[in-house]
Amino acid sequence: MTGKNHIIFFVIVGVFLFGVYALENGMSWRKPYPELASVTRYIGSFGELSRFFKNIAEDKGAPYAFEILKKSSFPTNIDLHLLAHVVGDELYKQKSIGGIAFCTNDFRNACSHSIVVGTLLEFGEGALPRIKEACHKAPGGKGAYTMCFHGLGHGVLAFYGYDLPQALLFCEKTGTSEYNNREYIECAGGAIMELVSGGFHDTKAWENARTIYFSKEDPLYPCSASFMSPTVRPVCYNYITTRLWEYVGGSIGYPTAEFFSKSFPICATISDSIERKECYGGFGKEFIGLSLGRDIRLDSFLHFPKDSLEKINDWCLLAGKEEGVRSCMLSAADSLYWGGENHRSIVIRFCLVVEEGDDWLGKQCFDRIINNVSFYIHDSVYRSEFCQEIPAHYHEPCKKSLL
Repeated sequence: MTGKNHIIFFVIVGVFLFGVYALENGMSWRKPYPELASVTRYIGSFGELSRFFKNIAEDKGAPYAFEILKKSSFPTNIDLHLLAHVVGDELYKQKSIGGIAFCTNDFRNACSHSIVVGTLLEFGEGALPRIKEACHKAPGGKGAYTMCFHGLGHGVLAFYGYDLPQALLFCEKTGTSEYNNREYIECAGGAIMELVSGGFHDTKAWENARTIYFSKEDPLYPCSASFMSPTVRPVCYNYITTRLWEYVGGSIGYPTAEFFSKSFPICATISDSIERKECYGGFGKEFIGLSLGRDIRLDSFLHFPKDSLEKINDWCLLAGKEEGVRSCMLSAADSLYWGGENHRSIVIRFCLVVEEGDDWLGKQCFDRIINNVSFYIHDSVYRSEFCQEIPAHYHEPCKKSLL
């Protein structure tokens, strides 16, 4: 046998032996995830899906369950952010606060939210220093640290038995001058979101709180309440959106354009311009998940259909007033970019859709994302590529701002 034939022989033997090894070890290197075939049995019920993923997390570990959640196919209107919280709660049980190291940003910070909420519920107010330390380790870019406190806000409200004023007082303790009190603001936003559309931690206490803090006379309460600090009142209006849909007779789970049209005018009654714009902006934020059937996974954003982007644009136009339309669209652009966590092509495509309908609004949209890139991204290559990817008439102002 020649030297060349020797080499070929040993290559063939090596490939054969590797194949035998892979088969004997369940071909784990391919990670087949057999549970993927079973997900479809449970898609009719969020409760059943929750139990299914909880069981996987208990049997094979929460990181494995997150992989199944990332790869599964779901029908529309399954709240995958909330489902990721189910797995995140199991991760906390298994790894405690150290579980933050296993989190990714695939589900809009749901994993890191679960870790800090679990820490608070287990250790109480004294856990704040370790919560801040964990939030500094939250996966993602520049905005991941402060968004971590949004998740904490959900848990804070539950921790205080859905006593909103008490929860807000605790949130105030989280703020620092280094981050311009953003921790406090995000924590308060999470508490309001929990009140409006949560209840996962204690359904009975949540339902009772809604009877206390929602007014039949004032749809903007509790944002308009005297106990609501001016510092966090704007973020309250930003997160009260689904309550406004409910107030005009719409469904939180399946809202329609009819109820967007009815509820937008409520924002117009707010006298303070910043607070009013935040109210309008809350709609744009909510429209992102709705247009994707609540599939907020990173892969879903990467393949954002154009008709879904057009739907967001059309829904924002229902605000009627220029201020409302602009605030809604800019908030949608912010949410699509998500501090640079999502691929920039998504928000560029959205701004192109906006520009097709209105040049002025299109310019507002592109100006906004240029500002976002300026704030969140420091990589000069990223900045340069971004400026080349937007329409040519924005190249010069983009380069002037970023380069």
